Amino acid sequence: MLRRGLCSQGWNRDNLYAMSSPRDSLRFEGVHCSIRLERAADSVILLDIKGTDTGELGEAPMRALEEWLGSSGLGPNRPMKLFIDARAVRGASIDVSSEWAAWLKEHRGQLESVTMLTGSKFIQVTAEFVRRFADLNGIMWVCTEPAVFDLAMEQARRP
Repeated sequence: MLRRGLCSQGWNRDNLYAMSSPRDSLRFEGVHCSIRLERAADSVILLDIKGTDTGELGEAPMRALEEWLGSSGLGPNRPMKLFIDARAVRGASIDVSSEWAAWLKEHRGQLESVTMLTGSKFIQVTAEFVRRFADLNGIMWVCTEPAVFDLAMEQARRP
C-alpha cells in the first residue's frame, strides 16, 4: 500500500510514504531530506537518512520509532538495536541534532545499542556530540567504514 504526501508538520499518518506494511518499513520524504525506517529483524531497526536534515519532517520519524519501540512486544529485558545509516547525509541543523540527541536520551533504556555510519567528518563530529549529549557512551558506536556498519547489521539480524 502506498500513500502519498509529505511529513512536514508533525505526525500525520496520511502524510507519509508507507512501503510494505507500516510494521516493516516507513518512508518520510521532504524537500531536502528523506528518512526510511525499516524493521530489519525482531529487535533491529534501521534508520536510513539521506540529504540535509533541517527539521522539515518534524517529529514524524521519532513518533514512528516510539510506536515501534512500544509495540515491539520484546519488553524491557530485550531492548532494540538501532542502526543509523547516515552515509548519504550532507548536513544536519544544530536544532535537529539536539532533538535527536534528546529523543535518544529519553529512549536510552529501550535501546541495547546504537550503531551509526557517517559519510563525512562533519556528520561524524555531529554523531559524537549526540553520543555525549544523550549519554550513550558504552552503547553507541560511530562507524566511518560502510563494511564495518554492514557487518554489524548483518550480525544483528541473525537470530
